[in-house]
Amino acid sequence: MMGDQARTAWLAWLARERRASANTLEAYGRDVAEFLGFLARHLGGEPDLAALGALRPADLRGFLAERAAQGDSTATRARRLAAVRGFLRYLTRHHGMAALPLGALRGPRPKPPIPRALSAEEARAVATEAGDAYATGRHERPAMQAARDVALFALLYGAGLRIAEALALNLGDAPLPGGEAALRVMGKGAKPRLVPVLPAVREAIAAYLRVRGPGAPGDPLFIGARGRRLDAAVAQRALRAFRRLANLPEHATPHALRHSFATHLLGGGADLRAIQELLGHASLSTTQRYTAVDAEALLATWRRAHPRAG
Repeated sequence: MMGDQARTAWLAWLARERRASANTLEAYGRDVAEFLGFLARHLGGEPDLAALGALRPADLRGFLAERAAQGDSTATRARRLAAVRGFLRYLTRHHGMAALPLGALRGPRPKPPIPRALSAEEARAVATEAGDAYATGRHERPAMQAARDVALFALLYGAGLRIAEALALNLGDAPLPGGEAALRVMGKGAKPRLVPVLPAVREAIAAYLRVRGPGAPGDPLFIGARGRRLDAAVAQRALRAFRRLANLPEHATPHALRHSFATHLLGGGADLRAIQELLGHASLSTTQRYTAVDAEALLATWRRAHPRAG
């Protein structure tokens, strides 16, 4: 069986046995055709099952390298590798081709997405107005929940916390006016860190506690309507509703407030190492993503302001 015949048989099997969609069949068929064309150029002719069964990891790496040189994105190359793997696995299981030693071959790792921050005005609106907007009109809510949302979103933006870190806080941890200079946060991997809390955030939390009601130091700081620890999905839903009311962008989420904290600090001249400590990142490379965000913001400003940018 020649390579193109094998490809046709594999696509028919995907459609019949795996119920693959038309889009998947088209993309995978194209990917394997590209791979077979690559092999034909390097082997001097269309490969048959024997040639395919003699492939090595270096052959697939060469194919991916050629595709990268021709402009394939990381995601496209990862898809191509998945298609070729599936094709070769099919030949091994259904056409007696020798199993290939491809287990150690790893696909290209996608770059982590650049965080999307809010503008300072947008972040400030979320941190100060979300509760007020919810407490008006048809979105009327109890005063406790409105004050809670302001306190929570102010804390996420003002201290750069992950939402899980903020919701894990207890009443005894609450940063209040005149209290401890820094808030102790338990981050990923049970790694504690200290973060400073702005006076405005402390005031927002104090205002929330005045309507929240009393409790023991070990009780959850942020609670839901039934008095239990607030669920992250509820907070996300609250911000989604405010986002619509305030006409904010779709990426206005609780986690975007943390991104905004880091991006705005960097734009104000803060040291990258200091931002790493404040965010609780184990690696500086994670924090360095924010330099790309800041560079994008600078470029956007240049395009708007420079007379020759157009």
